[in-house]
Amino acid sequence: MASGHTPQRPLPDAKPTPRSREPRGTELGAPWDSRGPRPTVRAHEVGEPREEAQAQCSSVVDGNFEEVPRETAIQFKPPLYRQRYQFVKNLVDQHEPKKVADLGCGDTSLLRLLKVNPCIELLVGVDINEDKLRWRGDSLAPFMGDFLKPRDLNLTIILYHGSVVERDSRLLGFDLITCIELIEHLDSGDLARFPEVVFGYLSPSMIVISTPNSEFNPLFPSVTLRDSDHKFEWTRMEFQTWALYVANRYDYSVEFTGVGEPPAGAENVGYCTQIGIFQKNGGRATEACVSEQHDQHVYKAVFTTSYPSLQQERFFKLVLVNEVSQQVESLRVSHLPRRKEQDGEQGDKPKDIGGSKAPVPCFGPVFTEVEKAKIENSPKPFCVGDKFFVPLQRLLAYPRLNRLCANEEMMRSVIADSIPLSSDGSAVVTDLCNYFDEQFEF
Repeated sequence: MASGHTPQRPLPDAKPTPRSREPRGTELGAPWDSRGPRPTVRAHEVGEPREEAQAQCSSVVDGNFEEVPRETAIQFKPPLYRQRYQFVKNLVDQHEPKKVADLGCGDTSLLRLLKVNPCIELLVGVDINEDKLRWRGDSLAPFMGDFLKPRDLNLTIILYHGSVVERDSRLLGFDLITCIELIEHLDSGDLARFPEVVFGYLSPSMIVISTPNSEFNPLFPSVTLRDSDHKFEWTRMEFQTWALYVANRYDYSVEFTGVGEPPAGAENVGYCTQIGIFQKNGGRATEACVSEQHDQHVYKAVFTTSYPSLQQERFFKLVLVNEVSQQVESLRVSHLPRRKEQDGEQGDKPKDIGGSKAPVPCFGPVFTEVEKAKIENSPKPFCVGDKFFVPLQRLLAYPRLNRLCANEEMMRSVIADSIPLSSDGSAVVTDLCNYFDEQFEF
């Protein structure tokens, strides 16, 4: 797997402990699907970055509120919460889902990590804590750099306030749904409804569920439950029994792995965080299934944003005009010395000054041999008097421009009202020399 973690086989004869024997935290009496602090801090002051709070509380593990002596505390490098997020990111890199939802998204840390992935076009977070969603929503908005260098594909990010045990048809048809440190926050009633909603109703192609491994807890001094809101923490046998039952009932296959390696000599306890990766047998749900209950909108959208992309006409034009201008300027500057050598020798006759080789820039992209050959075999820039001409076919030979434009006609139609072209529209035209050349003695 892309995560780099070895899948575990289900433990034999797994039987869950009766609910009366499960360690339980404070009952809240209401559905709760916020995963709470991740991974080591129960709460921090408003405005304090989570990373700083976690660094200051390195002696606290996954929300355990009892002090742990620093010299005996287990410290994970990278921190456990980052290992969980990186595990999900590796799966996204491997499977390239277009639609991803994080249930119990909490402070949106995982969403912020995933939003840079180029394959994702719809990224959704769901949490019961509306204030937290509103507070952290702006961190998911595009920055200036996103406008200067737009994505290839559209990206929409939506945060919904709601419970994971409620059905909302806007989450149908997703490729991946993640539930990171979520299920242990559900009381028995919500835990029973959780598979019906997530596996049965939403039925995404892949589901990733992580939860604490209670067998690891004895390695932490004074730890019973890692968070006061945890209703239970399962052993590997209990989690795998539940996961296998759910997978079989809703036609999924499941693999088990985890993050947070145990210390030397304690390998038998398994990973600190256990993970189940569920994949729908037969792939995605049919369109008929997705559209069956299209009118069930119970979640409240509290934040929505869209990112600029090359699929949007105005950003595509901006990027293409900028790329063409930069390439033409690079070619112009590289040919100024040759122009001075040839000046006066051929009068106003067009001069092929492109040479036989593609220019090798001091900075910028490095071309492969195939790319170099394509550039060298394309029509070369030339001069007529004091004008410098770069054929569009030449520009299309450069990989970055070729990726943006399929053909000469497309390039011409987009840049015609922004960049001067020759009378027949086959080349970009610019002055061979300008004020700055004289100032810097090109």
